[in-house]
Amino acid sequence: MENFDIKIIIDSYIIPWGLNITLALVIFIIGKLVINLLSGLLVRILKRSKLDNILIDFISSIIKTILLLFVIIAAMDQLGINTTSLVALLGAAGLAIGLALQSSLQNFASGVMLIIFRPFTSGDFIEAAGISGTVEKINIFSTTMKTGDNREIIVPNGAIYGGVITNYSARETRRIDMVIGISYDSNIKSARDILQGIIDADDRILTDPVPLIAVAELADSSVNFAVRPWVKSGDYWAVKFDLNEKIKITFDEKGISLPYPQMDVHVNQS
Repeated sequence: MENFDIKIIIDSYIIPWGLNITLALVIFIIGKLVINLLSGLLVRILKRSKLDNILIDFISSIIKTILLLFVIIAAMDQLGINTTSLVALLGAAGLAIGLALQSSLQNFASGVMLIIFRPFTSGDFIEAAGISGTVEKINIFSTTMKTGDNREIIVPNGAIYGGVITNYSARETRRIDMVIGISYDSNIKSARDILQGIIDADDRILTDPVPLIAVAELADSSVNFAVRPWVKSGDYWAVKFDLNEKIKITFDEKGISLPYPQMDVHVNQS
Protein backbone atom coordinates (compact mmCIF):
# COMPACT_ATOMS: atom_id res chain seq x y z
CA MET A 1 0.00 0.00 0.00
CA GLU A 2 2.83 2.36 0.85
CA ASN A 3 4.54 1.59 -2.44
CA PHE A 4 1.30 2.35 -4.21
CA ASP A 5 1.02 5.74 -2.43
CA ILE A 6 4.60 6.61 -3.30
CA LYS A 7 3.95 5.68 -6.93
CA ILE A 8 0.88 7.92 -6.98
CA ILE A 9 2.87 10.79 -5.50
CA ILE A 10 5.65 10.30 -8.02
CA ASP A 11 3.25 10.01 -10.97
CA SER A 12 0.95 12.82 -9.85
CA TYR A 13 3.34 15.38 -8.40
CA ILE A 14 7.06 14.72 -8.68
CA ILE A 15 7.21 13.80 -12.37
CA PRO A 16 4.84 16.59 -13.60
CA TRP A 17 6.54 19.19 -11.38
CA GLY A 18 9.95 17.94 -12.42
CA LEU A 19 8.99 18.23 -16.09
CA ASN A 20 7.52 21.68 -15.55
CA ILE A 21 10.60 22.90 -13.70
CA THR A 22 12.85 21.43 -16.37
CA LEU A 23 10.84 23.02 -19.17
CA ALA A 24 10.78 26.34 -17.28
CA LEU A 25 14.58 26.21 -16.94
CA VAL A 26 14.93 25.33 -20.62
CA ILE A 27 12.66 28.24 -21.57
CA PHE A 28 14.66 30.60 -19.36
CA ILE A 29 18.09 29.45 -20.59
CA ILE A 30 17.16 29.38 -24.27
CA GLY A 31 15.33 32.70 -23.86
CA LYS A 32 18.43 34.32 -22.36
CA LEU A 33 20.58 33.01 -25.20
CA VAL A 34 18.14 34.36 -27.80
CA ILE A 35 18.00 37.71 -25.97
CA ASN A 36 21.79 37.98 -25.97
CA LEU A 37 21.90 37.22 -29.70
CA LEU A 38 19.16 39.74 -30.48
CA SER A 39 20.78 42.34 -28.24
CA GLY A 40 24.14 41.94 -29.95
CA LEU A 41 22.49 42.18 -33.37
CA LEU A 42 20.63 45.32 -32.31
CA VAL A 43 23.83 46.95 -31.04
CA ARG A 44 25.61 46.25 -34.34
CA ILE A 45 22.70 47.71 -36.33
CA LEU A 46 22.55 50.84 -34.15
CA LYS A 47 26.31 51.37 -34.40
CA ARG A 48 26.05 51.28 -38.19
CA SER A 49 23.51 54.10 -37.96
CA LYS A 50 26.19 56.16 -36.12
CA LEU A 51 24.07 56.83 -33.05
CA ASP A 52 25.68 58.02 -29.84
CA ASN A 53 27.11 55.19 -27.69
CA ILE A 54 25.11 56.43 -24.69
CA LEU A 55 21.87 56.03 -26.62
CA ILE A 56 22.93 52.65 -28.04
CA ASP A 57 23.70 51.25 -24.58
CA PHE A 58 20.49 52.63 -23.13
CA ILE A 59 18.24 51.30 -25.91
CA SER A 60 19.99 47.94 -25.76
CA SER A 61 19.52 47.64 -22.01
CA ILE A 62 15.83 48.64 -22.23
CA ILE A 63 15.10 46.09 -24.98
CA LYS A 64 17.06 43.43 -23.13
CA THR A 65 15.14 44.05 -19.90
CA ILE A 66 11.74 43.92 -21.64
CA LEU A 67 12.56 40.67 -23.46
CA LEU A 68 13.91 39.12 -20.28
CA LEU A 69 10.68 40.03 -18.51
CA PHE A 70 8.70 38.18 -21.19
CA VAL A 71 10.96 35.13 -20.81
CA ILE A 72 10.49 35.11 -17.04
CA ILE A 73 6.71 35.35 -17.43
CA ALA A 74 6.75 32.47 -19.94
CA ALA A 75 8.85 30.34 -17.55
CA MET A 76 6.52 31.11 -14.65
CA ASP A 77 3.53 30.25 -16.79
CA GLN A 78 5.13 26.86 -17.51
CA LEU A 79 5.30 26.28 -13.77
CA GLY A 80 1.54 26.78 -13.55
CA ILE A 81 1.73 30.19 -11.90
CA ASN A 82 -1.11 32.53 -12.85
CA THR A 83 0.73 35.30 -14.69
CA THR A 84 -2.36 37.33 -15.59
CA SER A 85 -2.43 39.06 -12.23
CA LEU A 86 1.33 39.50 -12.38
CA VAL A 87 1.12 41.25 -15.76
CA ALA A 88 -1.68 43.49 -14.44
CA LEU A 89 0.43 44.29 -11.37
CA LEU A 90 3.47 45.13 -13.49
CA GLY A 91 1.31 47.35 -15.71
CA ALA A 92 -0.09 49.24 -12.72
CA ALA A 93 3.41 49.61 -11.24
CA GLY A 94 4.71 50.89 -14.58
CA LEU A 95 1.91 53.45 -14.77
CA ALA A 96 2.57 54.64 -11.21
CA ILE A 97 6.29 54.93 -11.86
CA GLY A 98 5.64 56.77 -15.12
CA LEU A 99 3.43 59.34 -13.38
CA ALA A 100 5.93 59.78 -10.56
CA LEU A 101 8.83 60.24 -12.99
CA GLN A 102 6.96 62.34 -15.55
CA SER A 103 9.55 65.12 -15.64
CA SER A 104 12.39 62.61 -15.77
CA LEU A 105 10.73 60.79 -18.67
CA GLN A 106 10.36 64.13 -20.48
CA ASN A 107 14.07 64.80 -19.97
CA PHE A 108 14.86 61.29 -21.19
CA ALA A 109 12.74 61.69 -24.33
CA SER A 110 14.35 65.07 -25.00
CA GLY A 111 17.81 63.55 -24.49
CA VAL A 112 17.04 60.83 -27.03
CA MET A 113 15.88 63.46 -29.54
CA LEU A 114 19.00 65.58 -28.94
CA ILE A 115 21.26 62.58 -29.49
CA ILE A 116 19.39 61.42 -32.61
CA PHE A 117 18.93 64.77 -34.38
CA ARG A 118 22.13 66.39 -33.04
CA PRO A 119 21.30 70.12 -33.08
CA PHE A 120 24.64 70.45 -31.32
CA THR A 121 27.56 68.25 -30.28
CA SER A 122 30.24 68.33 -27.61
CA GLY A 123 32.47 71.36 -28.04
CA ASP A 124 29.82 73.59 -29.65
CA PHE A 125 29.08 77.00 -28.17
CA ILE A 126 25.31 77.30 -27.84
CA GLU A 127 22.58 79.35 -26.22
CA ALA A 128 19.68 77.32 -24.85
CA ALA A 129 17.31 77.44 -21.85
CA GLY A 130 18.65 80.91 -21.05
CA ILE A 131 22.24 79.64 -20.73
CA SER A 132 25.18 80.39 -23.02
CA GLY A 133 28.17 78.10 -22.90
CA THR A 134 30.25 75.35 -24.46
CA VAL A 135 28.69 71.87 -24.48
CA GLU A 136 30.83 69.36 -22.59
CA LYS A 137 28.57 66.29 -22.27
CA ILE A 138 25.18 65.25 -23.58
CA ASN A 139 23.64 62.68 -21.27
CA ILE A 140 20.28 60.95 -21.40
CA PHE A 141 18.65 63.24 -18.83
CA SER A 142 20.79 66.41 -18.87
CA THR A 143 23.43 68.37 -20.75
CA THR A 144 26.57 69.72 -19.10
CA MET A 145 27.73 73.16 -20.27
CA LYS A 146 30.73 75.33 -19.39
CA THR A 147 30.23 79.09 -19.35
CA GLY A 148 32.76 81.68 -20.44
CA ASP A 149 33.77 82.32 -16.81
CA ASN A 150 34.42 78.57 -16.32
CA ARG A 151 31.24 77.64 -14.45
CA GLU A 152 29.78 74.18 -14.96
CA ILE A 153 26.02 74.23 -15.50
CA ILE A 154 23.86 71.12 -15.79
CA VAL A 155 20.68 71.82 -17.78
CA PRO A 156 17.73 69.36 -18.01
CA ASN A 157 17.30 68.15 -21.58
CA GLY A 158 13.58 68.97 -21.48
CA ALA A 159 14.37 72.66 -20.95
CA ILE A 160 16.80 72.63 -23.89
CA TYR A 161 14.75 70.70 -26.44
CA GLY A 162 11.51 72.48 -25.52
CA GLY A 163 12.92 75.92 -26.39
CA VAL A 164 14.98 77.76 -28.97
CA ILE A 165 18.53 76.46 -29.50
CA THR A 166 21.12 78.83 -30.97
CA ASN A 167 24.27 77.03 -32.10
CA TYR A 168 27.06 79.55 -32.69
CA SER A 169 29.49 76.83 -33.75
CA ALA A 170 27.30 75.20 -36.40
CA ARG A 171 28.66 77.35 -39.25
CA GLU A 172 32.28 78.01 -40.11
CA THR A 173 31.78 81.77 -40.49
CA ARG A 174 29.89 84.50 -38.64
CA ARG A 175 29.04 88.10 -39.37
CA ILE A 176 29.94 90.83 -36.91
CA ASP A 177 27.17 93.41 -36.73
CA MET A 178 28.37 96.79 -35.48
CA VAL A 179 26.75 100.22 -35.42
CA ILE A 180 29.29 103.05 -35.41
CA GLY A 181 27.92 106.56 -34.89
CA ILE A 182 29.69 109.80 -35.82
CA SER A 183 28.62 113.35 -35.16
CA TYR A 184 26.86 115.40 -37.84
CA ASP A 185 29.86 117.74 -37.91
CA SER A 186 32.21 114.93 -39.01
CA ASN A 187 32.93 114.13 -42.65
CA ILE A 188 31.00 111.03 -43.73
CA LYS A 189 33.36 110.15 -46.59
CA SER A 190 36.43 110.37 -44.36
CA ALA A 191 34.76 108.20 -41.75
CA ARG A 192 33.85 105.60 -44.36
CA ASP A 193 37.42 105.53 -45.71
CA ILE A 194 38.80 105.10 -42.19
CA LEU A 195 36.44 102.22 -41.47
CA GLN A 196 37.32 100.59 -44.80
CA GLY A 197 41.04 100.92 -44.04
CA ILE A 198 40.64 99.30 -40.63
CA ILE A 199 38.66 96.43 -42.15
CA ASP A 200 41.19 95.91 -44.97
CA ALA A 201 44.14 95.89 -42.56
CA ASP A 202 42.83 92.97 -40.49
CA ASP A 203 43.79 89.65 -42.08
CA ARG A 204 41.22 87.78 -39.99
CA ILE A 205 38.35 89.50 -41.77
CA LEU A 206 37.18 87.56 -44.82
CA THR A 207 36.95 89.11 -48.26
CA ASP A 208 34.12 86.79 -49.30
CA PRO A 209 31.41 87.73 -48.44
CA VAL A 210 32.44 91.35 -48.94
CA PRO A 211 32.31 93.41 -45.71
CA LEU A 212 29.49 95.94 -45.65
CA ILE A 213 30.07 99.56 -44.64
CA ALA A 214 27.01 101.76 -45.19
CA VAL A 215 25.12 104.67 -43.67
CA ALA A 216 22.32 102.89 -41.86
CA GLU A 217 20.53 105.74 -40.09
CA LEU A 218 20.42 109.47 -39.64
CA ALA A 219 19.67 109.39 -35.96
CA ASP A 220 18.79 112.22 -33.58
CA SER A 221 22.37 113.03 -32.61
CA SER A 222 24.53 110.88 -34.87
CA VAL A 223 25.05 109.47 -38.32
CA ASN A 224 25.13 105.70 -37.82
CA PHE A 225 27.25 103.41 -39.98
CA ALA A 226 26.43 99.72 -40.28
CA VAL A 227 29.74 97.83 -40.25
CA ARG A 228 29.31 94.12 -41.02
CA PRO A 229 32.49 92.13 -41.69
CA TRP A 230 32.59 88.32 -41.91
CA VAL A 231 35.06 86.25 -39.90
CA LYS A 232 35.68 82.64 -38.94
CA SER A 233 33.49 81.64 -36.02
CA GLY A 234 36.50 81.13 -33.74
CA ASP A 235 37.72 84.71 -34.41
CA TYR A 236 34.39 86.42 -33.74
CA TRP A 237 34.97 87.95 -30.31
CA ALA A 238 38.66 88.73 -30.80
CA VAL A 239 38.00 90.63 -34.04
CA LYS A 240 35.01 92.47 -32.60
CA PHE A 241 36.93 93.67 -29.55
CA ASP A 242 39.91 94.73 -31.69
CA LEU A 243 37.68 96.63 -34.12
CA ASN A 244 36.06 98.61 -31.31
CA GLU A 245 39.45 99.67 -30.01
CA LYS A 246 40.99 100.45 -33.43
CA ILE A 247 37.98 102.47 -34.56
CA LYS A 248 38.02 104.65 -31.43
CA ILE A 249 41.78 105.23 -31.59
CA THR A 250 41.81 105.99 -35.33
CA PHE A 251 38.78 108.27 -35.18
CA ASP A 252 40.45 110.27 -32.40
CA GLU A 253 43.63 110.57 -34.45
CA LYS A 254 41.74 111.66 -37.60
CA GLY A 255 39.43 114.10 -35.84
CA ILE A 256 36.23 112.08 -36.31
CA SER A 257 34.11 112.60 -33.22
CA LEU A 258 31.93 109.91 -31.69
CA PRO A 259 28.74 111.45 -30.29
CA TYR A 260 27.49 110.85 -26.80
CA PRO A 261 24.15 111.71 -25.20
CA GLN A 262 23.90 115.42 -24.49
CA MET A 263 21.25 118.04 -23.91
CA ASP A 264 21.26 121.67 -25.01
CA VAL A 265 19.48 123.96 -22.55
CA HIS A 266 18.33 127.38 -23.84
CA VAL A 267 17.46 129.98 -21.19
CA ASN A 268 15.27 132.87 -22.24
CA GLN A 269 15.72 136.01 -20.15
CA SER A 270 12.93 138.55 -20.17
